[in-house]
Amino acid sequence: MTPSTPTDWRESNRANWDERAAVHATSDFYDLAGFRAGTDPLRDFELAEVGDVTGRSLLHLQCHMGLDTLSWARHGAARVVGLDFSEPAVETARSLAADLGFGAERAAFVAADVYDAAQAVPESSYDIVYTGGGALCWLPDIRRWAETAASLVAPGGFLYLAEFHPITDVLDDETGSRVVHDYFDAGAQEYELSGTYTDGGSGLAHNRTVEWQHPLGEVVTAIAAAGLRIEFLHEHDVSLFPRFEAFEVRDGYHRFPAGRPRIPLMYSLRARRDGED
Repeated sequence: MTPSTPTDWRESNRANWDERAAVHATSDFYDLAGFRAGTDPLRDFELAEVGDVTGRSLLHLQCHMGLDTLSWARHGAARVVGLDFSEPAVETARSLAADLGFGAERAAFVAADVYDAAQAVPESSYDIVYTGGGALCWLPDIRRWAETAASLVAPGGFLYLAEFHPITDVLDDETGSRVVHDYFDAGAQEYELSGTYTDGGSGLAHNRTVEWQHPLGEVVTAIAAAGLRIEFLHEHDVSLFPRFEAFEVRDGYHRFPAGRPRIPLMYSLRARRDGED
């Protein structure tokens, strides 16, 4: 395929996500009715690793429809801001916030590119900058992302990232047991895939996406180079969706069958900006 230009990849990805936002909003996968009724989509390890958010400000980069963002408000965050480049997804997030009774002073959502976050969000810094769950693969420049995210962390605050492990990107889709892709391939990966990862979504028009692999060492190094101090890096043997056909669901997570040798499927890290909390 023809190499992607910066405008080309961004517009292809935005058109893809804009179209799929309506599908996701009506899907069983996201279950917005259940969310409105009190379902908590945050993962147990995230709640434990982020800790008590009571009275704190939190910025969620690449927030999609804002379910995780609003969940942190439900857990006591004094102020949450979500940012995503898809206007339809942001509109859904704003509607959800209104349904839950959160005014703009408690939960605000901004439509902007993540690289422009420092200029787009209402405050200059936040106690917690949070992101993950399939966010980084859409970004060509992980160092620029890390610099942007770090610039928004208040002194004494931290960046928290929970993301799919890059090792999963190099394995075969059926069994997850064979290496079929180059772990260190830094080029743009272009796809033409109909449908979406949720239920529903047949007959969609915008099916081209452009993605990038980011090895774990690249991500950690970029965050450290941006001036944050890595507090921990944890690897997890669970996933949030059926990444491989061999997965089965146990304890609310997608996992390889019991008894099979495990590999990391997700990772999480926390990186702090030193200073007064």
